[in-house]
Amino acid sequence: MRIGIAGLQTTDLVAKSIKETLSDAGFESFYFKNNSKATLADLVIVLGGDRGVRNYLHSAIDVDTPVLGISESESNGVLAQIELKELPSYLNRIKKQDYVIEDVPRIGVKIDGKNTYPVLNDVSVFTSKSATLMEHILRVNGEEVWHDSSDGVIISTPIGSSAYSLSAGGPVIFQAANVFGIISVNSLDITRRPIIVSDNSIIEIDEISSRLHCDVVLDGIDRLKINNKLEATRFTSPARIIRMKSDSTAVSALANKVKLAEELLSMPPSSKLLLKILEYEGSMTQKELASKTLLPDRTVRLAMKHLMEKGYIKRKVSMQDARQKIYEIAKLN
Repeated sequence: MRIGIAGLQTTDLVAKSIKETLSDAGFESFYFKNNSKATLADLVIVLGGDRGVRNYLHSAIDVDTPVLGISESESNGVLAQIELKELPSYLNRIKKQDYVIEDVPRIGVKIDGKNTYPVLNDVSVFTSKSATLMEHILRVNGEEVWHDSSDGVIISTPIGSSAYSLSAGGPVIFQAANVFGIISVNSLDITRRPIIVSDNSIIEIDEISSRLHCDVVLDGIDRLKINNKLEATRFTSPARIIRMKSDSTAVSALANKVKLAEELLSMPPSSKLLLKILEYEGSMTQKELASKTLLPDRTVRLAMKHLMEKGYIKRKVSMQDARQKIYEIAKLN
């Protein structure tokens, strides 16, 4: 079995260490940054946790090769199941192909008629500035469902239903369900509720207007300007994710989120924000947290100190750069 090793933020040192571990176990392996080389592998190990897997699949040419997501942290992931330090203990199972390959649906996206990369979690439309209303029409298979004014709208896959969609009031969708969720965020119509549609549907967010320009947000990462219309459909080929554990599901993710939400109530706003960023984005440095939250450095330091004292997050040395300290959510027992 040939194993490819990928990860946009992976250092040559980490890749070399993994290659040695695989070689000792009798595997042939290679590290690549050009995703076209994935076709040469029987299996691809992707580093960087859930975020790393999402980034890899956004640009992967060959999605038929199954992906094993690995995190250097101890955070529970949905796409990345195992920690880097656990890899040696799973190599015998990998050799015997003792695992399940799950076909994870993706959303194909068109913005004003132009294709973008497919998304794993969600695609959403929001104004370029928060607290600004956006007017839009939702059509499903050509039929108008609503004409709404809201903060924005989210279209979610089952695997993405426990992420941004859940925070906006959407339902948790079992991963085997062949459906997408659509959520109007903070609608002026108080009777507006999330809806579930078949993933064979053609979903259109049309006649988009606001006093500011609007953006399409892809998997919470990239923001692209939109003028009038978003079209979302099930992408032709799903992502193929290797499952080594049975507890990496939207339901198990929900159980962790419920426990975390109960504890969030007593936290200062800055601590809540940092915790939610780490939950959604994965491990980050202090500099990355300050940049992402736009909070002053001192506020970030105090919030992290509070979270570490309470045991919500922990600090460790990055395996990619020993000079860097990274912060991550501690495991909830």
